[in-house]
Amino acid sequence: MTSNFSVLSSQTVSSSWMAQTYSPPRSAYVHIPFCRRRCFYCDFPISVIGDRQSGDQAPAITRYVDHLCREIRGTPSLGNALDTVFLGGGTPSLLSPGQLQQILQSLQAQFGLNPGAEVSIEMDPGTFDKAKLQGFLAAGITRISFGAQAFQDELLAACGRSHSVADIYAAYELLQEEGAENVSFDLISGLPYQSLKQWQASLGEAIALKPQHLSVYDLIVEPKTVFARRYESETHPLPDGDTAAEFYRQAIAQLQAAGYDHYEISNHAQPGYTCQHNQTYWHNRPYYGFGMGATSYTQGQRLSRPRTRVDYVKWLETYLNANGQLDAPPVSPNDLILETLMLRLRLAAGIPIPELEDNLTPQALENVKQAIAPYINQGWVHWGPEAVHLSDPEGFLFSNSILSTLFNALDSEGN
Repeated sequence: MTSNFSVLSSQTVSSSWMAQTYSPPRSAYVHIPFCRRRCFYCDFPISVIGDRQSGDQAPAITRYVDHLCREIRGTPSLGNALDTVFLGGGTPSLLSPGQLQQILQSLQAQFGLNPGAEVSIEMDPGTFDKAKLQGFLAAGITRISFGAQAFQDELLAACGRSHSVADIYAAYELLQEEGAENVSFDLISGLPYQSLKQWQASLGEAIALKPQHLSVYDLIVEPKTVFARRYESETHPLPDGDTAAEFYRQAIAQLQAAGYDHYEISNHAQPGYTCQHNQTYWHNRPYYGFGMGATSYTQGQRLSRPRTRVDYVKWLETYLNANGQLDAPPVSPNDLILETLMLRLRLAAGIPIPELEDNLTPQALENVKQAIAPYINQGWVHWGPEAVHLSDPEGFLFSNSILSTLFNALDSEGN
């Protein structure tokens, strides 16, 4: 996403987005790659360990956590303690409480964790019991991202999940018993053979459990996944575009009626429970990344780690020998503008007009407004005196088209 044109305001040094890019990170993402099996839609960097071993009984996990903590301790602190930590995967709930504590203690020692920091972990039904959950909460977990995905056993089986609907209810009951106060549910729409009635039922079941947050994702068939191999033909049993759009509209309607705020394209929260860690990404702020396949964004550089454990361990030795100072291409000012626009427009609040004026040249700002004028007239984009944002739901549904037009308008400055 590079070019030779300049859309950045002449106030480059004082540009709020540019200054933010070089500010010390306050967030850290930690990748835990282990899964019992690979879901049929998954293209994440993971390692399948089967159903028999987890935690301290899995030598592969023990070795990986040791490597991970070496990377954390070998990464220079840039000055700020952490406000958020997110352990994603993979299935981080396959860790033992001791392994989780080892990771969090390494982060605390190297960077510091601010009081009240949001510390999230992804947990799948059937991968934890009461003792493990108690250990996770005691170690400092404050937020749980719960991978439910669907409330029909046939759909869970169709996408390769390793749990049942009964496992969802049993696991959630444990969360309530142990006083987990900030729980997010993940649900997926657009699964093979999924009907609108099933989708409405899944939403209803999730809402009835009253989690504080719900993330609702539309299935994307990624290359080289099981789904990509199974559903290559035009006769595959996936919902068409119109049906997928109706799923999206239905989710918004049911969740808003239940009191959830649709604050980001795919995310809904009860008041006070938006995901603070993900706000780091959506505002294009710097963050540390640790572990196989993770990407960090610090000092204006994005640095991606290898996607296999063998290559990650080799990379780690080079990284540590360089004292955590490996070079990566700097994010160009123009890439910064495009990335920030793309990410900020995912948020219902959009982008304040003063920020656009501070960060774009007057000509670039005018080009953008003229280019998306048709979408403004259609009601998909609202350009008010205070902010520009996409409408809900139609603007979000057609966000790819809107962003493509916006990027082309900025590119035209170089022609």
